[in-house]
Amino acid sequence: MQDATTVLGITRNRGERGLPLKKRSRQLYNPQLYWQAYARLYSNEGAMTPDRTGETVDGRSREKIKTMMDLIRQERWRWTPVKRVYIPKRSGKLRPLGLPSWSSKVMQEVIRQLLRAYFEPCFSDHAHGFRPGRGCHTALSESVHTWKGVHWFIEGDISDCFGSVSHGVLMSILSEHIHDNRFLRLIQHMLQAGYLEEWHWHETLSGAPQGGVCSPIRSNIYLDHLDKCVERVLLPKYNQGELRRATPPYKKLARSIARAKKTGDRKAVHALRKLRRNYASRDPQDPE
Repeated sequence: MQDATTVLGITRNRGERGLPLKKRSRQLYNPQLYWQAYARLYSNEGAMTPDRTGETVDGRSREKIKTMMDLIRQERWRWTPVKRVYIPKRSGKLRPLGLPSWSSKVMQEVIRQLLRAYFEPCFSDHAHGFRPGRGCHTALSESVHTWKGVHWFIEGDISDCFGSVSHGVLMSILSEHIHDNRFLRLIQHMLQAGYLEEWHWHETLSGAPQGGVCSPIRSNIYLDHLDKCVERVLLPKYNQGELRRATPPYKKLARSIARAKKTGDRKAVHALRKLRRNYASRDPQDPE
């Protein structure tokens, strides 16, 4: 049995090369992935808080890990519904939070490790949310050092991002890259496990519960299509001025403006700048 580092390294390599994942469900029989998941969850705040089944992180044992792997091997693993609680937001509203059982958390962390190893190299360099070594500060740093000529930004917010994820679209995206029906079924059943609120079970027709270990990586996989659409469709279409600035005529005008500045010819500078603005605003597809 390969160690967890080797398994995740091979998975990451396939993601970097754009190769599909095959037979990933076999890695769910690797005990090292479970112990690595346990080690990551053990130090979290609230690790000793009992879940709705009374289970805590201290209740982990080799026998329980073996039982979980046997259930996965036999396709008898069943996700337990998450317990829904509400926490206050700054706006005064309440944010729904889903608290899975500890066994489900460990299993989610195993799946998260495999998904992150494969998809992380494929994500856009401009995406910073829920990514290792990235966050608000790296996004601000990119804005300062890369977008130096920008005078204003548009801020947007996706309403109920986790709760509005379409299960069908997400599974379609995953099936493009993961060619393992057992692994895909496990993820689909996780999404459809439902939630308990005041001891009543509710079906989950869409969304990924906030508080779920896998929810951030699943949302990033979902939103990566938006990032790619912006980079490959919207930017080439609307950044036509940037395409103009890379052409020899534009550069020639820039050099002429520099020479006019040196000689102090303000009228020439004004006229050349006007020509440059008109040139940059033209459609690159138009004939010269």
